[in-house]
Amino acid sequence: MSHPPAAAPSMATAPRPPAAWVVFRGESPLWWLRLLKPGFRHCLALLNDGRCWVVVDPLAPFTDVTVLDLPPAFDLPGWYRDQGLAVVAAPLRRGLTRPAPWAPFTCVEAVKRLLGLHAPLVLTPWQLHRRLTRAA
Repeated sequence: MSHPPAAAPSMATAPRPPAAWVVFRGESPLWWLRLLKPGFRHCLALLNDGRCWVVVDPLAPFTDVTVLDLPPAFDLPGWYRDQGLAVVAAPLRRGLTRPAPWAPFTCVEAVKRLLGLHAPLVLTPWQLHRRLTRAA
C-alpha cells in the first residue's frame, strides 16, 4: 500500500489532542483472510496531533509505523477515501486503568489497543467497522 506523496515541511503548529481514524482495506496477500468480508480484510490506523500524521499498519510479519511529512491541514483520511477505502473517525480513549482483555494479536487487536477500545467480541475488521460506526 502506498502512502501519499511527501510535501515540503511546514511551520509547526500548537499541538492538539490526537485524532484517530481507522482505514479498512479489502486486499490481503494472506489466503485465509479471503474468508473475511470483502472490503474489510485488514485495518490500519491514522493519527494526527495537528502537526504530524502517523500511520500505524499492523501487518502479519511486523507493524509498520510511518510519520508522514505532510502539511498539517492535509486531509489524509480523505486521501485514503479517494483510493476507494473505507475510513472511519475513531475516538481515542486514554486514562483507562483496567488492562485490555486478552486476545490474539491481529490487525484488529492492534488498532483496538491503539484506540483504547476494550471490545472482546470485536475480532474482524468488519466487526470493528460496525462498532465504530454504531458508536458515532
